Amino acid sequence: MLLPPMATLDDRLLLTMRTRGHAPAIERFSIALGKTANNGAIWFAIGIVLAIVDSSNREAWLICAVLGPVAIGVNYLVKLAVRRPRPILDGLPPLGGAPSSLSFPSAHATSSFAVATAMARVEPVAAIAFVLAAALALGRPYLGMHYPSDVLAGALLGVALGLVVPLSL
Repeated sequence: MLLPPMATLDDRLLLTMRTRGHAPAIERFSIALGKTANNGAIWFAIGIVLAIVDSSNREAWLICAVLGPVAIGVNYLVKLAVRRPRPILDGLPPLGGAPSSLSFPSAHATSSFAVATAMARVEPVAAIAFVLAAALALGRPYLGMHYPSDVLAGALLGVALGLVVPLSL
């Protein structure tokens, strides 16, 4: 697939991510992982489990659990303001569906980085959550669902949300 000569860096990165390193098993994994994060579900579940396991930080973990879905809502308000359509690559349809035709910023990246940031504030060892957040975020352009800049913007918005959310009531 050829890009027009005036293709942006974003377009070029998207095409690279959409055409390199693809194998059926990796694609299935990326699709399944992405589905677990729809509406912040995986982050909600992780937060609930941590609240049960670590009663000394229960309130903070519960706030982290709720932050994933809340971040999705904040993200959607930005999507409505920006109104960037999802990417279209001729001959390379996206490998997943989305509830909206709006792309910027990535809700998966926003919720993932918001919760990972907040979790790292609760317990520094929880910074391991950034590995999952990165995998979820990078899966979006890999699957053709978002431009790389959508993911970067979502990650930045998520980190900001994760830093400003109060971890106690």
